[in-house]
Amino acid sequence: MMLKKLLVANRGEIAVRIIRAAQDLGIATVAVYSAADAGALHVELADEAVNIGPPAAKKSYLNIEAILTAARETGCDSVHPGYGFLAENAAFSDAVTGAGLVFVGPSGDAIRMMGDKVSARSAAAAAGVPVVPGSAGRVEGLEAGREVLAETGFPVMIKAAAGGGGRGIRIANSFAEFEQAFPQAEAEALAAFGDGGLYMEKVIGKARHVEVQILADGSDAIHCYERECSLQRRRQKVWEEAPSRALSDGLREELCASAVALAKAVKYSGAGTVEYLYDDEADRFYFIEMNTRIQVEHPVTEAITGIDLVAEMLRIAGGEKLRIRQGDVSVKGHAIEVRLNAEDPAKEFAPFPGQVAELRVPGGPGVRFDSMLYQGYQVPPFYDSLLAKLIVHAETREAAIVRLIRALNELKIGGLKTTKPLFLALAADPAVRAGDVHTRWLEGWLIENAAASAG
Repeated sequence: MMLKKLLVANRGEIAVRIIRAAQDLGIATVAVYSAADAGALHVELADEAVNIGPPAAKKSYLNIEAILTAARETGCDSVHPGYGFLAENAAFSDAVTGAGLVFVGPSGDAIRMMGDKVSARSAAAAAGVPVVPGSAGRVEGLEAGREVLAETGFPVMIKAAAGGGGRGIRIANSFAEFEQAFPQAEAEALAAFGDGGLYMEKVIGKARHVEVQILADGSDAIHCYERECSLQRRRQKVWEEAPSRALSDGLREELCASAVALAKAVKYSGAGTVEYLYDDEADRFYFIEMNTRIQVEHPVTEAITGIDLVAEMLRIAGGEKLRIRQGDVSVKGHAIEVRLNAEDPAKEFAPFPGQVAELRVPGGPGVRFDSMLYQGYQVPPFYDSLLAKLIVHAETREAAIVRLIRALNELKIGGLKTTKPLFLALAADPAVRAGDVHTRWLEGWLIENAAASAG
């Protein structure tokens, strides 16, 4: 390994995950933390730790200069951004490499190209990947939007060209709604990403969200098959699984091959995810975007393939070519991940920071628990509410759901309200058991089953 000392520019469970993977490869680790995270697990596990600022993310985890200073002062040769914060910030990638360090991820140019949804659509189309019908580029104002509507019709989705995470998105079902939603999406995109640019796509009714995990070294690329993430609340994924039960073997191969073609076309390096909408009725898939980072749901892919994606990212960043051939990648069984958030389902999922009074972690075959929790830990109110990810793996999807229920019942996080009741209710639902869901299914279910999801 070329990498000797890695700074992890993140917090929470993903920082813990990266630190462990690096240490397994013999790479020394440096954690950065805000004043609110002085007692965090990633700080304790790293070989060294540096305080980079006050609790506010913009003064700590989003402070590029503070992170680079910490890397220089501790003698790091590399930086891993995790997910969120600066993970898909092209300027951060450029700044890291400009400081003579290795950025564990794609180049700034690749992040810029694929992070902008419009240029990503163009790159996908050029690589022969089907795209959702919509605007050819950014939509400059309402009048230009009306011209796009002549092709897409209603309903139409107005989306931020930059960023992600479900922000800067509106759906319009009529001209009146469109004229109201367009400036709202523009304002939200500008506030969230510093870029108010928008584009438009036709809404695919009852679509599934399917994504392909890829690994690439700048010239070669492979896929690690697909995940399905159709259970979403406010366009945020809550339950992910692999593989998707909806795809035929032939369509799966076509889908995964298209993701590899795109990764090669843009000379991608590292781990990335190519995301698609799958139209059940038409049996067609459409490219929507590419995430140029490791994703929250990567463990389900690791479970079914046996590949340590974070370790492979570090090897590639360290100068190694892809060690894994496509023919070596196969799927074994089925895996499900649920995101345990510090939220109160009984109060419209309001954040619920507090102290972990008791912690009982589920175990047994096929159970994995990725978290930054320990008994007595004080969950701060300043960041994303994700506490942990519970991942189960079994021979079949049905067996994985049974194992998920057992593991959820075994899990105890005392002192906090969490989303555990939601997942117990979902795991018992006949539609979920049958896999008969789509990206808008959960929103309707939550209205009808408010009491069940709140426990």
